[in-house]
Amino acid sequence: MTSATHSTLFPQVPDSADAILDGLDPEQREVATALQGPVCVLAGAGTGKTRAITHRIAYGVRAGIVQPTSVLAVTFTNRAAGEMRGRLRQLGAGGVQARTFHSAALRQLQYFWPKAVGGDLPRLLERKVQLVAEAAARCNIRLDRNELRDVTSEIEWAKVTQTVPADYPAVVAKSQRDAPRDPAEISQVYAMYEQLKRDRTVIDFEDVLLLTVGILQDRHDIADHVRRQYQHFVVDEYQDVSPLQQRLLDLWLGDRDNLCVVGDASQTIYSFTGATPDHLLNFRTRHPRATVVKLVRDYRSTPQVVHLANGLLGQARGRAAEHRLELVSQRERGPEPAYTEYADEPAEAEGTARRIRDLIAAGVPAGEIAVLYRVNSQSEVYEQALADAGVPYQLRGAERFFERPEVREAGVALRGAARAGGNDSLLDDAQGLPAEVRVVLSTKGWRSEPPAGSGAVRDRWESLAALVRLAEDFERARPGATLSDLVAELDERAAAQHAPTVQGVTLASLHSAKGLEWDAVFLVGLTEGMMPITYAKTDEQIEEERRLLYVGVTRARFHLSLSWSLARSPGGRSGRRPSRFLNGLRPGSAALGSRSAAGGSGGIERPAAARRKRRGPALCRVCGRTLTDAGEMKLMRCDDCPSDMDEALYERLRDWRAVRAQEISQPAYCVFTDKTLMAIAEAVPGSEGELAGIPGVGARKLGRFGGAVLDICAGGDGAEESAEADEEV
Repeated sequence: MTSATHSTLFPQVPDSADAILDGLDPEQREVATALQGPVCVLAGAGTGKTRAITHRIAYGVRAGIVQPTSVLAVTFTNRAAGEMRGRLRQLGAGGVQARTFHSAALRQLQYFWPKAVGGDLPRLLERKVQLVAEAAARCNIRLDRNELRDVTSEIEWAKVTQTVPADYPAVVAKSQRDAPRDPAEISQVYAMYEQLKRDRTVIDFEDVLLLTVGILQDRHDIADHVRRQYQHFVVDEYQDVSPLQQRLLDLWLGDRDNLCVVGDASQTIYSFTGATPDHLLNFRTRHPRATVVKLVRDYRSTPQVVHLANGLLGQARGRAAEHRLELVSQRERGPEPAYTEYADEPAEAEGTARRIRDLIAAGVPAGEIAVLYRVNSQSEVYEQALADAGVPYQLRGAERFFERPEVREAGVALRGAARAGGNDSLLDDAQGLPAEVRVVLSTKGWRSEPPAGSGAVRDRWESLAALVRLAEDFERARPGATLSDLVAELDERAAAQHAPTVQGVTLASLHSAKGLEWDAVFLVGLTEGMMPITYAKTDEQIEEERRLLYVGVTRARFHLSLSWSLARSPGGRSGRRPSRFLNGLRPGSAALGSRSAAGGSGGIERPAAARRKRRGPALCRVCGRTLTDAGEMKLMRCDDCPSDMDEALYERLRDWRAVRAQEISQPAYCVFTDKTLMAIAEAVPGSEGELAGIPGVGARKLGRFGGAVLDICAGGDGAEESAEADEEV
């Protein structure tokens, strides 16, 4: 979710160049009107940097100072490039190239390859993992799945830092980089990987940049061609530029200086990919005459959130910290950030799900809530907790909106209805564009009321509902617009990957949340060893972890919750400590280096469950091993240990669940998950107390479904108990 979704989705195109400057604050206006020479924009989180640079490009185009086809704007993700293209189109500056570094380089490589090298461009290798695995095997080096992923990432780092295989061990030693394997072994695998690519005439994504750099260096005629085409350059997220990307940018520029860069050293969180803030921090040294503008007015977050963000950076060290920006919130006051300590990870997930459910009940849309964690493996327990709470969610990094099957099907249906026009009897009673869209999408599964819970059915409905909301916004912005107009708009958005908003709580890693924002953000798992991550050893690595938490904090507009758990599993040893980054910020804590620690809870919430007498560790009832997986803890046994489940009872419970889910219009897992039904069929409870002791059967589900489940366990069909429960509800 970005700030664009909180503005008018379909604004009127400004009628003049001067009108483009309306609504910009003084610093943003300074950026927009600085059209010549080098410009460096130091932009803090939430300060409207994308607004400033898109208005700068549009102002130059509309004022006739810049030709749209002479501008190349580059950023780091397809989503960011798509958003930039969408905003430029809304400002009347269509025709500007807004691409990622890789996309721009690939386009040039495809065009110039026949002239520079001859023949067809080698096939692009979509995924290099399989080839790396083969290279390792040929070197007689055995890599498990995690090592394979890490070595692949290490090869990518070597290539973007322009390190050849033979030099890799020395470069690693000099940079004090923690290699996932012996550097000599990685050097071998790297060299064999490159050989296999040559043998099979394929290239990878890093080669796209390397080959483009090589052609521009060797062929001055081609470099001159590119420089005649592009006269003005804009680089967003400049703190994330790698040495290889900087080399490509230098070749695009030549001896000119019409370059505008935008970045924030305090948001440098991708050094493991070769990104470095040095290019941003050294920009004024390389360009002494550069115009430098600082954006510090934060339009995203409340003063409470901004205060915490500033406090985090106030404790930072290192070169990036010396250039930190002190943000100033432009919003009204909001709630204080909430700090919560839990007994264990499942309790933290369940508590987070309850708070999210309360926020949704209070009117916060699910699509405006996010749960952010350090590593992707943390998501599973939150997926389970949200599903148990009946809260819809979506995983960040899933399929692109316009590539979803239901969206493609809806596009075909809308296009067909638009072509039929008044000859489509389906639209006879539909009055207005939104009504026509609802009628057409109803044939694809859309209904006015959403299905409860989450899962594939809810995901499909949310996609179609996003199209309906888009039609409503489009009609409000363009009264009298037709179905054909909307189809054209959808086509343009699909080309730009400018997707509408899909409702559902977002689950995402902190790294993948960069560039996004929500009304409510839950930062979870904030313990030593996870934040900072355990393998962050050097001072710079620790500082990057602090910046990662800063990025997480600044994703929140209004509600911000920070939590941690004292143990991994119920009954486990409570040896964890809250993240050091919260020292001096969370109530009752002292800053690092303080002579005395503040006492008391000081406003940290400790749920009742965390104060109860701790249970013993969860042990497998078959082999006695300590259980840590949430699914295994529900069964109270290892997944691969023998099961004494009553198969017939399990099938009766599944049949009952299917009927019950249909009756209450919810996905089956919102009644009980498969693992919970298996646990019930293994335990065969005979009382409410025994049923309540099974993980996954909370008080709410016990009250609603307990009687029916106990009836089925006793040999009944649960139908009468279900009817009585419905009457009570």
